[in-house]
Amino acid sequence: MKRRDAIRKIGNAATQRGVTWEPFKEGGNHTIYLLGGKHIPIARRSEIDDGLAEKVFKECEEVLGHRWWR
Repeated sequence: MKRRDAIRKIGNAATQRGVTWEPFKEGGNHTIYLLGGKHIPIARRSEIDDGLAEKVFKECEEVLGHRWWR
């Protein structure tokens, strides 16, 4: 999955639920985003492995709901 697609997917889901989704800071190899006050690190690569994308999506479950990406 492309990194930008994962970011867009989370952003769209956050907008639908009225939750903020914005870049917080740049780490060494990751960009840290804020999702309704929760820090979500996303690797700074053009391609993200599907397994890693699912782990990132699971981190967002606390704010966006159980299995929101399905």
